[in-house]
Amino acid sequence: MAKVRVLVVEDSATVRGRLLEILESDPDIEVVGAVDNGKDAISLCEDKRPDVMSMDMMLPVMTGLAATEYIMAHCPTPILIVSASVNRGELFRTYDALAAAAVDVLEKPRGNEPEGAWERNYLSTLKLVARIKVITHPLGRLKHRAGAYRAPAAAPPARPQHSGIEVVGIGASTGGPSAIVDILKGLPADFTLPILLVLHINEPFGVAFADWLDSQTDRPVAHAVDGQDLSEITGRVAMAPGHSHLVVRNGKLRLTKDAERHSCRPSVDVLFESLAREYGAHGAGCLLTGMGRDGAQGLLDIHKAQGLTIAQDESTSVIYGMPREAVLLGAAQHVLRIEEIGPAIASLTRDKAARGGKRR
Repeated sequence: MAKVRVLVVEDSATVRGRLLEILESDPDIEVVGAVDNGKDAISLCEDKRPDVMSMDMMLPVMTGLAATEYIMAHCPTPILIVSASVNRGELFRTYDALAAAAVDVLEKPRGNEPEGAWERNYLSTLKLVARIKVITHPLGRLKHRAGAYRAPAAAPPARPQHSGIEVVGIGASTGGPSAIVDILKGLPADFTLPILLVLHINEPFGVAFADWLDSQTDRPVAHAVDGQDLSEITGRVAMAPGHSHLVVRNGKLRLTKDAERHSCRPSVDVLFESLAREYGAHGAGCLLTGMGRDGAQGLLDIHKAQGLTIAQDESTSVIYGMPREAVLLGAAQHVLRIEEIGPAIASLTRDKAARGGKRR
């Protein structure tokens, strides 16, 4: 079997040496190069065409974000972000890189992990990321952050027709940041349904994601608050915070520390199951790109309750895992490209009253 060819991009000589030591200890991995800045990372990526890149965000000459954007536009390569930066500004750059199609993010070792645990996780994650078939990420699409996004000119071919929806649940994992931004940008300003969001993202990187997502569109986004009435978040997005399941009970948001589902907390299944119980035919679920099967059974529950169910299609999913499981279960009434999902969700509300700006 061919070895996994890895390019390491890390500005710290000490950390870079440690990463190389870990990689070279694995007989299934071949290191094709190691550089300390984003500019050289681009050059070596174009020359060596690695299977996967291990990329720091804090780099001289050209940042990890800038290098990621260029690489994904011109020589698309699976990228694993390996970072120790957890301040707000650096977290935002990490989210930007994920939205620019970096596959996943892993925290650098803190030094207090069980012996060998971080090393095993690093190697297994790199090998997994290397198998992802990334596609060219057009420069024009990266201009979302500059406000140059334009909604699709044509209406989606299979827009759901389903009256009486009162709440929309969205679940995503790997590849989710970009997909979620696309959906929110596809909603009109007068969209008034509450949106409940679960995203799998490695901690501590999820701590500021709601704030970052809030900055990407005119749609207000915040972490869900236990006990908050659903009527208080009409037209807004409430995101499950790290380590807590998000559910709806008696019209109120609840955060729980119940057992993990599919090794996940928050879990998409847990949210979707609560929507099926609470809202029945008046609930909608949308399952996006991600690894594993979390959310598939919950989407089926919404479908069985006669609610509306949407799954992202294979061609636009970074990883066609979670939505694929839903399709195989017969849980998805509609399988749509990512650019079709926002307009499809927008068609669920009849309230078209115009509103200006963010509702705070």
